[in-house]
Amino acid sequence: MPIENERKFVLKDDDHLEATLARAPGVVRCFLRQAYLDAPGLRIRSLEGEGGRRHVFTYKRPIDGQVVEIETDISAQDFERLWTQRRETLEKARFSWTDGPFHWDVDFFKGADGRTYFAQAEVEMPEDAREPPPLPPLLKDHLLAVAPEGDPRFTSKRLSDRAHAVALLEDIRRKGRIE
Repeated sequence: MPIENERKFVLKDDDHLEATLARAPGVVRCFLRQAYLDAPGLRIRSLEGEGGRRHVFTYKRPIDGQVVEIETDISAQDFERLWTQRRETLEKARFSWTDGPFHWDVDFFKGADGRTYFAQAEVEMPEDAREPPPLPPLLKDHLLAVAPEGDPRFTSKRLSDRAHAVALLEDIRRKGRIE
């Protein structure tokens, strides 16, 4: 069963991090358009990158203290059909790379104006790992806070609400930590 085991890190976006990641060797960039459907845990994504465009349907649900995540490719036509049933939506630029058993994604959540309103890294860890690896050197100077494990305020679905994301970021900056 595909178990998701990830940790999230809130990053300060200084308008340079995205460009730095775009130039970094081994880092793959894609642009995501994502929507949540009318049932908990159902999501669709359109990913556009160097390899072309891909459409994905995801079932994601907490079960017995773990998060089960099942993804499957769907056709562009099915994606567009499901898009008509969307609830929350978001767009983000994503930079990804693998480092040993860990997979890193850095997401820049974009507003309608194309500007970043929230930046967050997440590391996917092996199912049995409990401690996240050290933050990669590319990200160390950009760390604002480590999100508490499983904190729903840091899910992409919640961060799709720009007002929530901006308020959360301001709260972190003001307090210097996550409460």
